[in-house]
Amino acid sequence: MTTATAPPAPPRTPGSTPRRRPAGDIDGFRGLAALSTVAFHVWQQYTAYDARGSHSPVANPALDAVLSLEVIDLFFVLSAFLLTHSYARAALDGGSTRPARAFLFRRAIRILPLYVLAVLVVWATRNPTLPGDWQDLLEHLTFTHVFDQDRIFYTLGPTWSLSLEVLFYFVLVGLGPLAVRACRRLRHRAARIALCAGGCLALYAAPLVWITVAHYVLGIPHTDWVAYFGPQARFGGFAAGMGLAVVLAALGDRARLAPPAALLLTGLALAGLFCLSLQSDAEGFTFTYYHPIAAALWALLLFGTLHIRRRTFWNRFLTARWLTPVGLISYSLFIWHEPVMLLLHNAGLLPTGPSGFPWALLIVFLAALPAAAASYWLIEYPASLLGRLKDGHGRPRDFYPEPALR
Repeated sequence: MTTATAPPAPPRTPGSTPRRRPAGDIDGFRGLAALSTVAFHVWQQYTAYDARGSHSPVANPALDAVLSLEVIDLFFVLSAFLLTHSYARAALDGGSTRPARAFLFRRAIRILPLYVLAVLVVWATRNPTLPGDWQDLLEHLTFTHVFDQDRIFYTLGPTWSLSLEVLFYFVLVGLGPLAVRACRRLRHRAARIALCAGGCLALYAAPLVWITVAHYVLGIPHTDWVAYFGPQARFGGFAAGMGLAVVLAALGDRARLAPPAALLLTGLALAGLFCLSLQSDAEGFTFTYYHPIAAALWALLLFGTLHIRRRTFWNRFLTARWLTPVGLISYSLFIWHEPVMLLLHNAGLLPTGPSGFPWALLIVFLAALPAAAASYWLIEYPASLLGRLKDGHGRPRDFYPEPALR
């Protein structure tokens, strides 16, 4: 991959406001998403296995909408935004991009050690005699279970989304450099912005077309998991995150939102997500197009949170001391919460019936959070140190340089 020299940072003028670092806000989003994912799967467990059938364990429709809000699209948007931003800056304004080998190495270090260990542990406990369901193990280790109608939710149910994440990594290292090279041939910045934005819109529109054809033309039922959980239906979330990266790279420090405008945009996005969840229980328009709409609303929420002049109470909430540590362990919580929940359920430790749902939710949180924290410090963090074995160009680091000649 060819790279260009990054342009020098513009000098700060006296009295200028330094650029905000959104890392704390991002951790807050990760924490909220992880907690919401746990709540959703406990809610789903009680909805699916209630003695009266698919009866919601919560009588209040508003609370039911909050608990049943699916945040997987937030993970997709957030991941695509963070990983695409450097490509977007390089495409629009010049600069260097990380080589594909370095990018993929760091992504592998980030997700594989914990994921492979969890898959092996959970699969082994559920397949005590060999050969067991070897196809399920093979598909999970190769991230292909999202294409298996029968095994997509086996072993670690929520990790079907990791299959899409891994596929997105390869799409990004293919399309990112192509976009950078194509933009370097364009003289005007507006043309470069239009090219990148148009590509993101095309990637966002493709799943909409597929969902429309699958549902209204081919009549594929929503229970066909491969049809509606595969990349052809869910890549809109990644496209929305890529579009957000292009927008923020194009704007830079221009047109940052004042606190009233930022809060208004944040409120509208949250209200839209709430209404979407409230109205998606029937197989209508909002149910069919739930995920593309949700992805656009999550991108709007992130824009209203990050592209601001001054912090608001929403930003202070996201950076609360109780929430950012949850963001730190969010990946471990995402991996382990379902096995913990099912272990408690099978052991008869979770209360039954709608009246027991709040206690079950509390018990799962009390068990899953410590397990996730232990997983982070014992597995994730030590594995992340392996990322230091290579530099930003993907070359092995020299930890023992030759002494300088005097």
